[in-house]
Amino acid sequence: MGAPVGLLDDIPKLSVSEGELRFALEAKFRKDHPAEKGLYWARLEDGKLKGTFEIEGDPSTYLEWTGMRAPAMPEKDDGTWKRGDPVALFNGRDLSGWQPVPPGHLVGWVVRDGALTALPGAPDLVSDKKFMNFVVDAEYRIEPHTNSGIVLRGRYEVQILDDFGQPPDTHGNGALYSRILPTMNASKPAGEWQSYDIRLVGRDVTVVLNDHKIIDRKHIDGLTAIAQNADEGEPGPIILQGDHKHVEIRKVVLTPLTH
Repeated sequence: MGAPVGLLDDIPKLSVSEGELRFALEAKFRKDHPAEKGLYWARLEDGKLKGTFEIEGDPSTYLEWTGMRAPAMPEKDDGTWKRGDPVALFNGRDLSGWQPVPPGHLVGWVVRDGALTALPGAPDLVSDKKFMNFVVDAEYRIEPHTNSGIVLRGRYEVQILDDFGQPPDTHGNGALYSRILPTMNASKPAGEWQSYDIRLVGRDVTVVLNDHKIIDRKHIDGLTAIAQNADEGEPGPIILQGDHKHVEIRKVVLTPLTH
């Protein structure tokens, strides 16, 4: 899981010497800078990777990081899950049940004509309630040349993007961002209302976009860039991505799944 912007980066060479893992990565780590070489070091301590990072030649970029093994999640979307009572996360009137990310940030979301509307530069919105296994139904509309996303458990983003007529892409509409490629591009043109039906059980995800199943019970290998935390074995919120241009969301209904 790379940085910045959460790409999945190939590491061309790694080495281990005297118990220390070392590798380098060429990437555009900073805005207004060319590609630079990031240097990573890590040691295994108490079952965790304790590491450091800095950009070659610039000690001011030094930071420390911790890597933890992802938890086992035995739940599978095997047809045995039952739907509970649906929960409307958006009431069509106001922002009740949602908070900006980070907390206290000026909220750039308003409700217009029954739709939750993000103004340009609005922060992400996170639901107060948290969920584990569920189906979420949403309806959205975007303007040309913009994107958003629906984030499952606060960790896995299903992309919203104006890419009508383009080939499927791991960063395209309907993709599990950077990780799972849709089988087709089922996008409608910008300006039209579109629908999502997203099902998550354990790490198995199914995505139906505009009545087309484009991801069918695919395994999620890890976090996406927007993730709030790495506690994958715990319930998490729904996040609506802001930060870009105009987006409207007029329905967010979540139905818990239980055995």
